[in-house]
Amino acid sequence: MDPPVNGPYAPFHNYDGFDPGGAPCPADRLNQGPFGIEQDEGWHTLMITTPAAGPVRNFGMGIVGYAWEENGPPPTGEPLETSVGKLAKLPFCDRLYIRCDWRDIQKRPGRLDLNPVFPLSLSLARQLGLAVGIRIQMSSPNIFPEVALPKFLAEKVPFVEIGPAPRDKDNRAFREPAYHHPAFQKAFRELNELLAAEFDGNPLVEWVDLMQYGFWGEGHTSDRPATAVADYATLLETFMAMTRLQIETWKKTPLALNTQPDISRAGNDAVHDMAIRSGAWLRTDSIIVEESQQIEMIANRPPYIAAIIEDGARRRYVMDEILAASENGVPDREFAMLLALDAGATHYALWQMADNLAAYHERFPRGITTLQNRIGYRVRPSWIWRRRRYGRIELIVAVKNDGVAGVPGALRLSLESADGKVKMSGALDPGHPYAGKVRQASFLLPEGVDYEGLKISAEIEVKGVRRPVKWACEQPSDPDGSLPVRLTSFLNTKWRKDV
Repeated sequence: MDPPVNGPYAPFHNYDGFDPGGAPCPADRLNQGPFGIEQDEGWHTLMITTPAAGPVRNFGMGIVGYAWEENGPPPTGEPLETSVGKLAKLPFCDRLYIRCDWRDIQKRPGRLDLNPVFPLSLSLARQLGLAVGIRIQMSSPNIFPEVALPKFLAEKVPFVEIGPAPRDKDNRAFREPAYHHPAFQKAFRELNELLAAEFDGNPLVEWVDLMQYGFWGEGHTSDRPATAVADYATLLETFMAMTRLQIETWKKTPLALNTQPDISRAGNDAVHDMAIRSGAWLRTDSIIVEESQQIEMIANRPPYIAAIIEDGARRRYVMDEILAASENGVPDREFAMLLALDAGATHYALWQMADNLAAYHERFPRGITTLQNRIGYRVRPSWIWRRRRYGRIELIVAVKNDGVAGVPGALRLSLESADGKVKMSGALDPGHPYAGKVRQASFLLPEGVDYEGLKISAEIEVKGVRRPVKWACEQPSDPDGSLPVRLTSFLNTKWRKDV
């Protein structure tokens, strides 16, 4: 069902307090309180933990290196295997990102012809415990006067001039494809079906960007109006249909929506509304110079969706450029990293140049180190209480989130005994615990069972797919990622009962 619109237009609104329809409630939702004293038959604090320092790598968060961007592979002059391999092996690189044109992945109808950067990035992700994000661009000004579409499609689809290209000596205009043309729509459907067959649900693919109108697929053509391509109503219908198609096709892998305002009149506000209601993640391609509208959308987004932030200024991390763009000795790249945390980022992009990035981090360590310590969600069982209830033992777990973002999905908790005889699990409400917050949940143990020998573990569930979550606490976990439930040494087991 389409989102509510005002005529053909869904107006922008503040996201603080806005109800996008909510995330679906997990079928096995854990009891999350309140847990009143009147419910007790005696209790004590069993276990407490303290926050971890340093990186904690989990699904739905991390620092991103660009294996391929709108200008192509890393501009190092090295073989692709060398430059991307060095990037993937940086100690602070958690994700690889491929941002390429449609022509880079398909040469003929009916099949994909993936650029070698795809198998290379996926192989490195598998070897190093990383993941991959993907963007396919239907338009890019970087290759003007060429076009981003594959030749077989560009020959069938009309192109429309939308405005002058800067610095073009022949005074040629940028061209955009007629997105509403039947041949384009047929090929677009096939492309999504082929990509989904290849990547949807692939455990190495963390997200895929929603393919949107215009330059780099970001929903705009700068100050050149999209209405040169078609009238506004046609554009709105076209991009709503294309958004709906992608939401329906990608059933397991999250989509990421660019938050670009509707400056080109391509129907972005309605696209945003539909995508966010479906649970799509958000992304922005800059953070320092971004409009307040995008910061509002990202910073006050529903807590159960991720926020991918990049800032492409001085993306090659050339030291002379870095030093020239600084204030009181703090480079603008560090400002960008810290602003991303202000907006509750789950991901931050560091672009492509591995050697330059390593040199930057050595000279200015605060920015990347702070990202590693705070980005995304960082969850741990901060308290575990043991109490008597209904003649059994009940464990109440208070999960703390030390990160700057909510959990981008539903956090699942499991209690299991070493012998496998006790297995209990369930989910918190999506997004919980929110950034800096605590969420409690209860496990009423089977009759005759106490905490000894139990271990607690976590998973994140997004679009029905579950992935393990590493606890972000100083206390050591077992090799399988679970945390033994034990009495913290300076606590005691004396039962307490308030009268």
